Amino acid sequence: MSKRRLSAHCKLGMQQNIGKQQKSPKKYEDDVTLCKGVPSQHSLCHTFSDAAEIKDFRKRLLTWYNKCKRDLPWRKMATSEADADRRAYAVWVSEIMLQQTQVASVISYYNRWMQKWPTLQELAEASLEEVNELWAGLGYYSRGKRLQEGACKVVSQMAGHMPRTAEELQKLLPGVGKYTAGAIASIAFGQAEKDLKVSAERLLGKPASKYSQLTDVEECANTTGSCSLCLPPSEPWDPSLGVANFPRKTTKKKPRIEHTATCVLQRRCIGGEPEYLIVQRPSSGLLAGLWEFPSLLLEPGQEKQPKSVLADHLQTWVGSDMAVGHLQHVGEVLHIFSHIRQTYVIYFLNLNKDERNWDREVELPASRWVTKTEFESSAISTAMKKILKAYEAWSSKISSDKVVKRKRDLKSEERSSCKRQLSLDSFFATDPKN
Repeated sequence: MSKRRLSAHCKLGMQQNIGKQQKSPKKYEDDVTLCKGVPSQHSLCHTFSDAAEIKDFRKRLLTWYNKCKRDLPWRKMATSEADADRRAYAVWVSEIMLQQTQVASVISYYNRWMQKWPTLQELAEASLEEVNELWAGLGYYSRGKRLQEGACKVVSQMAGHMPRTAEELQKLLPGVGKYTAGAIASIAFGQAEKDLKVSAERLLGKPASKYSQLTDVEECANTTGSCSLCLPPSEPWDPSLGVANFPRKTTKKKPRIEHTATCVLQRRCIGGEPEYLIVQRPSSGLLAGLWEFPSLLLEPGQEKQPKSVLADHLQTWVGSDMAVGHLQHVGEVLHIFSHIRQTYVIYFLNLNKDERNWDREVELPASRWVTKTEFESSAISTAMKKILKAYEAWSSKISSDKVVKRKRDLKSEERSSCKRQLSLDSFFATDPKN
């Protein structure tokens, strides 16, 4: 178990189970005092008097974990899979998917991934296009790309055998850092991370000088907030809080503001079902290799004239004589990336309405026409799904408005017809006096 994961388990365990033990108020006060005290070579608030106390602590913590742990698919794989390489691969996939992503969002993706590529060898044979299609909607798409690259490396350079230590995992696998490497080594191979070994020795109060000089969070609890673990602090340091100052909030860099003009290009196929044109993004950079509606990132100053800029951009697909007036404004969609606040200005163009042959086949290698079903199963980003949804809402409203207008016109015609009929009846009516 990694250090970060153990810390989380310890905290929950002490809150839900361990805190129920009999303990005098004086002892609690002593713990708080120690946490606020002068930093020592090892963290005294985690020091136990003897090995039996540690054994009891571990027993109660594991009992709590076995009772309260969530039923997660990667945990089953980690305990039930006998083959070490397949076990490590399963843990690796879960750890990468869980980076900056909630467990609830990952479960369905993980199950589909392991069903499609249950082994390293099968993932290595997959294309990046297939990986992006399955990963679509999970975000941070470079993670899937690195998984596939790592699988190819393990198969081609390591005979299909996963590295067995945290150091080798971090060194040899792309996208695997210290935490992920430690998690794979501990969960898949039962190896304790070095930092965790040092922490275990400190539980008995052994001098830290015999081990690596590892700073613990409690050891800077009475400092002025200048510890490297706490930088950059965005909140004032309160010495009276001790360890309650943690976790420290970091000052986040404001996302940059961008605007992108996007066009939903539509045509009718032979069966009458609408098709949409999608193009593939470059193989590097943001959303690398994913598919999207024809889009153009607007330069500063172009935000005021997105329609004309987009019209020029669309010449590649619809011909050189397209007029700006053919583009219909749909609306805007805001999508937040980790470092970008992206506003998509959406337009619509139906290629079948004009006399000119705009519905010609597009022969560019990075473009294709797809139905809605094919669009949704393609490697597209969440932002593109939002754009299609916005277009469908707009289209539905337009159709509804047309129906209302048609009914209004019919009623108007009926009233006019009725008035004309009444006039004729009045003209031919017989005077009762005669």
